[in-house]
Amino acid sequence: MLFFVKNIRLGFVFIFFVAVLLISGCSSGGSRSGGYYSTDGPPSDVPENLDSVPDAVPRYEKLARGPNKPYTVMGQNFVPDISGQPYKKRGRASWYGKKFHGRKTSNGETYDMFAMTAAHPTLPIPSYVRVTRVSNGKSVVLRVNDRGPFLHGRVIDLSYVAAYKLGMLGPGSTEVVVERVTPDDMNQAPIRPMVVDAPATVAQPLPAFAVAPVTSRSPQVKLSPGAVYLQIGAFTQPSNAQQLLEQASQRIPSPLNQSLHIDKQAGPIYRVRIGPFANRQIALESVEPIEQSIGHTPSISLP
Repeated sequence: MLFFVKNIRLGFVFIFFVAVLLISGCSSGGSRSGGYYSTDGPPSDVPENLDSVPDAVPRYEKLARGPNKPYTVMGQNFVPDISGQPYKKRGRASWYGKKFHGRKTSNGETYDMFAMTAAHPTLPIPSYVRVTRVSNGKSVVLRVNDRGPFLHGRVIDLSYVAAYKLGMLGPGSTEVVVERVTPDDMNQAPIRPMVVDAPATVAQPLPAFAVAPVTSRSPQVKLSPGAVYLQIGAFTQPSNAQQLLEQASQRIPSPLNQSLHIDKQAGPIYRVRIGPFANRQIALESVEPIEQSIGHTPSISLP
């Protein structure tokens, strides 16, 4: 990943590259547990709801400054393609897990191995891709927010949960087709909520408060065709959902905060949502003020 090799001396990069090749060679027999390192791999505690984690939701986003400039890693020159042109390539995908979980990605975000993200050498950051495993036809939509992989023949690095959903955790790498989801595709992309397993908090944490028991607070209203919600988090633990609800309600401006609620209609998932909005366009108009008030971007969520 670019964040790992940035600002370190060339000699260390060379040593790192040699170690990568050795580990990759040792894993060619199928014993590789994931990522690039023998110390990488799955988490010690795997969440039970990985099958419920939906694809990333393609949307228009401003490009990050740093990771979209030309760069050099391990003697290779890379020029990010910010032209907006379609991209389709076949090659091997790998995945990275616990070794990088919680570390910074190339655009300064925190890598979450349970989020639907990916690392790519040249696609814009952020951007969206559809990754299809050739052997079984399984497909996922991911958000590119990191740089890598830098091994010959590898076209993309996937998060742990993305690799899980493609069924490639065991072999560690597999043949895939990577297709960029272009701006023209975004208008027709499926609308899916985003599930976050780790506790989410708004920027500038508020003073501690007592956590009240969670109950389903989804508005009992008749929804018009095309109605959607904005989701700011989803959790398997009700206390985490309640904490985010309390914090967000104090920061999201009125009248948006008046429709903030916890919805438990998605099985074991507690979703913290705002709405409903009459349609997708109206919901998107509310994304920016919500993002500015809580520090992260909500996702479109179906009823």
